[in-house]
Amino acid sequence: MGKGGAVTFFIDGKEAGSGHIERTEAFLFSADETFDLGNEYGSPVTNDYDTRRFNGKVKWVEIDVGLDDDHNHLITPEQRVNLAMAFQ
Repeated sequence: MGKGGAVTFFIDGKEAGSGHIERTEAFLFSADETFDLGNEYGSPVTNDYDTRRFNGKVKWVEIDVGLDDDHNHLITPEQRVNLAMAFQ
């Protein structure tokens, strides 16, 4: 869970960068963190940039989550219930 994975960024259909994300969100996101595009309303991903606002135009975003042959990161239905009950 939260094991990360490979990522590739494309701009206008051309590969602009790729790498490996070491960790991903294992279960769920908090209510105050969002998936922001063009603005950063929550905690910054990195402190490497000064501004939290992109001044260009984002016309299209597509997220493709590939299939993983190794399903060891998935939790059982029982674990899902336990997780849900823990947040009650």
